[in-house]
Amino acid sequence: MNAFEYRDGQLFCEDVAVQGLADKFGTPLWIYSKAQLLHQLGQIQTAFTEVDPVICYSVKANSTLGILKVMNEAGASFDVVSGGELYRVKQAGADTTRVVFAGVGKTDEEIRFALECDILKFDVESEDELDAIARVAESMGKVGRVALRLNPDIDAKTHAKTTTGKKGNKFGMDIERAGQLADKVLKNPHLQLSGIHMHLGSPILTTEPYEKAARKAIEIVREYRSKGHEINWINLGGGFGISYKHDEGLPASEYAKVIVPAVKEAGCRLALEPGRFIAGNSGILVSRIIFTKREGGKLFYIQDGAMNDLVRPAMYDSFHRVWPVKPAVPMPADAESAPDGCEVADVVGPVCESGDYFAKDRALPPMQRGDLLCVFSAGAYGSVMSSNYNSRPRAMEILVDGDAYKVIRKRETLEDLVRLELVD
Repeated sequence: MNAFEYRDGQLFCEDVAVQGLADKFGTPLWIYSKAQLLHQLGQIQTAFTEVDPVICYSVKANSTLGILKVMNEAGASFDVVSGGELYRVKQAGADTTRVVFAGVGKTDEEIRFALECDILKFDVESEDELDAIARVAESMGKVGRVALRLNPDIDAKTHAKTTTGKKGNKFGMDIERAGQLADKVLKNPHLQLSGIHMHLGSPILTTEPYEKAARKAIEIVREYRSKGHEINWINLGGGFGISYKHDEGLPASEYAKVIVPAVKEAGCRLALEPGRFIAGNSGILVSRIIFTKREGGKLFYIQDGAMNDLVRPAMYDSFHRVWPVKPAVPMPADAESAPDGCEVADVVGPVCESGDYFAKDRALPPMQRGDLLCVFSAGAYGSVMSSNYNSRPRAMEILVDGDAYKVIRKRETLEDLVRLELVD
């Protein structure tokens, strides 16, 4: 499905006109589709149902409480990487016994909080972390359930800043090293090894890396069981790619074809940590054109959305479709085509950085001051990575449900910018 479509010359989110929301609430404005969120989660739940998975929505993709509540009510669990994310999950009403805690730098305070919440398991990334979990668990009279995060040295062909499954990345541990730590767990009554974890990076647009990882997982599970470990879980992370340009993203069923057989062969439960796949195409960022500018032979559209709102283009060189909310030229199916009536331009923001842009050398319809511009596929790693750089208040967030909508995050004010600061 596509919850964002043009009808009668203007953009809608489900049955709500985007123009009306922007006029009422101002810009920049995040708009999410509840139907799209549920559709994307449902794809994964259905595709992997044969192995009774625990689908742990990756909170780092979009941690707004309104989104987490939708995920929780639809049966998802959660993957967290900080104590703050775990706190958000609790605030959303989730069952923390189904939560997975990943991340390379868990503090003792975060470990304690997670043990108090009786989480499903920690994804352990180093020997020091394993020792810390054992130490904190012993002080609390508890047992820390752990999965060893393995680095399978598989190149998933992702961006250099989002690859996690190759040697030399900061994540995980070599398979040989992990085997030594697995033996160490057996000797500690405050640790229980319940599974293995592999996350290969994001976004991944082919099934081959998952097939390779799944085959390795079978071998490792058998090896660990032969040593006396009760390995019941295989966690293959997230990273399923989405379509930013046209149809490059695969349906969840394609990934299931290579993952499900391996999980069944290993006789394990499956955990997955999708984030972008669920939230990415479920949200847009709407901005308003402040000025148009011609300089140095180029056309610039300067709008009120900026890199402090959506940092992905500056940080990852990421591609997002941009198109007017009420375009003079219909949006083409192929993001890289240049329809008649368009002109090549850069879409930039007001932040004082040359890296503050959403699109470069993009063929766009004519726009003028006051027109609204939509940035598509912005629901993941958008608002959650936003900041107050240049002392800019963060944007409002709206959740649309059919022909209804509600504010799930208020727009920050200038007073909010200095609320926690002290001058004396």
